[in-house]
Amino acid sequence: MPSRALALRGPGRRDPLRSVAFRAGRPERKRRARDGYDRPREAHALFLPIGDSPNVPKAAWVTWGLIAVNVAVFLALLPLSGIPADPADPAYAAYVRALAAERGYPPVRLQLSAYDLFCFRHGFRPAAPSLIDALTGMFLHGGWMHLLGNMLFLWIYGDNVEHRLGRAGYLLAYLGTGLAAALGDGLLRFGSGVPSIGASGAISGVLGFYFIWFPYNRVRVWVFLFPFLARVIELPARVVLGIYIVADNLLPLLLTGGAGSVSYGAHVGGFAAGCAAALAIDRWVLLRHGARRARPAPVADVPPERLLRQALLEGDVDRAAQLFFALPAPIRRALGPGLALRLGQELDRAGRHHAALAVFQRMLADHPHGPGRALAHAGAARVQLEELHQPTAAYQHLLEALDEAETEEEAAMVRRLLAALRARTRTVPRHPPL
Repeated sequence: MPSRALALRGPGRRDPLRSVAFRAGRPERKRRARDGYDRPREAHALFLPIGDSPNVPKAAWVTWGLIAVNVAVFLALLPLSGIPADPADPAYAAYVRALAAERGYPPVRLQLSAYDLFCFRHGFRPAAPSLIDALTGMFLHGGWMHLLGNMLFLWIYGDNVEHRLGRAGYLLAYLGTGLAAALGDGLLRFGSGVPSIGASGAISGVLGFYFIWFPYNRVRVWVFLFPFLARVIELPARVVLGIYIVADNLLPLLLTGGAGSVSYGAHVGGFAAGCAAALAIDRWVLLRHGARRARPAPVADVPPERLLRQALLEGDVDRAAQLFFALPAPIRRALGPGLALRLGQELDRAGRHHAALAVFQRMLADHPHGPGRALAHAGAARVQLEELHQPTAAYQHLLEALDEAETEEEAAMVRRLLAALRARTRTVPRHPPL
């Protein structure tokens, strides 16, 4: 699958800048201004993600909007690729010097287009870092396959992350992880004057969110191993994303030290930022609900379990929640999982769905092993599915519940919730996770 990257073609070369679009499940490689390949690389093996499941049956407007903007920018600037660059332009000489110094290209053989100089001015250059260039560089691409590869990954993974974060939060996360990707690229290529362009740093941030929040989703992958195999298979999302970050970025980064045409620093930086942000948001949600409902901790001579049980017996679930969230973590854990599970169920029945979800999640965090976990996962899934309309998040809890169910009754309840989820979503994985 050849692609036209940001072209710097030598005399007599039709298009030396080509690449395989997808290997090991990554977005199309984030391009710098010059690959330096003298011949196309033939693709004998292809590992191409083409979809995921489950999905929310709602429009992912921000994801679609980002795809539209990237395509529109590419089409608007496409005519510049056919216009030779002006050698009198100061950027021309600066670009040639950067390529000659860093890549060893003979200046006399370089042929630049007006698009090359546009990317030199507006792509991210570690030697002259700029916030504006880091943002504009996210929307520039080196060729059709570069663009289509990145947009395919954004289309596959972006919708679930968008629905989890909300439209505004998702847009901020996309741009923020894109800036983190530029920082990673700048640290790895410190002082480089060659620009880095492409959306794959920001998309790697989206993949980081996906990796943390949707571990049990399945990704449909087209595997083409010429001439032996050509079929579509389903793999756990973390397997596909693990291949992307480890086999296709970390290992090449360690082996090459970041040399070459691939911005490993942007991919790793964006992915790490997405993972860190997802974990931080999960932590913040628990702290926010605790701070909102907390009261001063009960006095030492009154057992907290008695106060909680009394509040529950009186039907005062709000007071019980305030007491629960006010407890220090060691005391809360000492109460055992049963009381937290009951509190979450009572809050759910009373219509305090966000508080119920926070209690279930805190109970699971406080008690990583032991009884009641399947019911807590099922309770969290029911709230997310029925009340908060987050089926993909519910799916993660349901698979955990199915795995940790202690009785056939618990397993049957989880299967009923899975059946309800299948009725509400476009796609549900055909097979359980590995």
